[in-house]
Amino acid sequence: MNKNSSNIMALASNISNKREAVCIFGTGDFGRALGHKLIQSGYPVVFGSRSTQTSSLIPKDAEVLSHAEASQKAAIIIIAIQRQHYNFLTPLAEILRGKVLVDISNNLKINQYPESNAEYLAQLVPGAKVVKAFNTVSAWALQSGTLDASRQVFVCGDDTEAKQMVMDIVRALGLTPLDQGSLLAAQEIENYPLQLFPMWKFPILLSLGLTTFFFFYCLVRDVIYPYVYENKDFSFFIAISIPNRICPILALILLALVYLPGVFAAIIQLYRGTKYCRFPDWLDKWMLCRKQLGLVALAFASLHVLYTLIIPTRSFVRWRISSQTVSQALNNKTEPLNTTNAWLSDSYLALGILGFFLFVLLGITSLPSVSNNVNWREFRFVQSKLGYLTLVLCTAHTLVYGGKWFLSPSSYRWYLPSAYMLSLVVPCIVLVAKFVLIFPCLDKPLTRIRQGWERNPRYSEQSNYVINKSAV
Repeated sequence: MNKNSSNIMALASNISNKREAVCIFGTGDFGRALGHKLIQSGYPVVFGSRSTQTSSLIPKDAEVLSHAEASQKAAIIIIAIQRQHYNFLTPLAEILRGKVLVDISNNLKINQYPESNAEYLAQLVPGAKVVKAFNTVSAWALQSGTLDASRQVFVCGDDTEAKQMVMDIVRALGLTPLDQGSLLAAQEIENYPLQLFPMWKFPILLSLGLTTFFFFYCLVRDVIYPYVYENKDFSFFIAISIPNRICPILALILLALVYLPGVFAAIIQLYRGTKYCRFPDWLDKWMLCRKQLGLVALAFASLHVLYTLIIPTRSFVRWRISSQTVSQALNNKTEPLNTTNAWLSDSYLALGILGFFLFVLLGITSLPSVSNNVNWREFRFVQSKLGYLTLVLCTAHTLVYGGKWFLSPSSYRWYLPSAYMLSLVVPCIVLVAKFVLIFPCLDKPLTRIRQGWERNPRYSEQSNYVINKSAV
């Protein structure tokens, strides 16, 4: 009796572990890669194709049948075909009734058609349950084991049960399904792969604008001015000297711009007395791209380090050192060590090294592979507390380097201050504002507001009403 019961349990286990067959319409690169991955995951796969002849490219454990025959062998059919070829599905509408059709197609342009491809497919086959999925995964990612690509798969559909069946397949393939709701979200999902660095657009454009401005600013002060008034040709400064001034300036300004929106948000919340009102759109977008701003700032800081390391090898620097040495030898005079300048020089270098170290630490912790392994308090400590410490060190690094020129009339060429002075404006504003906000008289009410307290509940209700009304 025990032997029979064990046999029955083993048989039941085998039946429960057996996966349902999956049909794939299309034998292109993605269809074949997806079929191979499904077979590896234990799914029986049948291909529906115009040509039923077997090919060496088709996975050997898969069947190749006509579209009509293949669709009758599976409840889930993956449409691995472009939208312009969907017309062949119309004669199969009766066979596909009640089937789960998975649309994986993408377009060549954002909003290329009035409706999404998935919605168009649902119109062609009204009796089927259409689900959008797999359009953010490439054939290469499937073939390489998805180890070097994003594991996220956006899924949307009107039928909850059909959507769950597709999400089970996604999990079986070692991917992570993200439920995006109804089929109305398909247009946004189809546009997603076509976007080119959407969160990087503002940081890159801002960096290019600031780079252009400071390049011409330094060109006027350091090349054109000496040529006009002193008849000296310093045009070679364009290669190393000017970039080595622009890079630290942009690194400092962009790092300050990472923390400036947080200051604005705190001021707005203190003014409104609530956290339940939306920030202005420009502030929302600014806060969403803070990570990208910080990474661009780190790139400029890294370039500054590289430019600084090659300074001793420059011909201009070696000529200047040798000329000073020869001048001292001819005059038989040696200048004594100025301990004040030595302190300033070492302090400037020490502050720069510490600031860059923390800068790199901030960049490392912003990586998903690192940030996913720390809790929220640890992440906030690094990005907020250590972030402000990095800003303080980098600002002090710039102050120690150029502080002696602030009150020197010779540093104002054509009444233009040194570029280092301009770079200190935004960081000093951020640090002063943050220093004011940590006073108990402001920090305590701000903490209460962020915990849900409201100074005037009616104000938030009216604001929410206005927001909802405008949304409608």
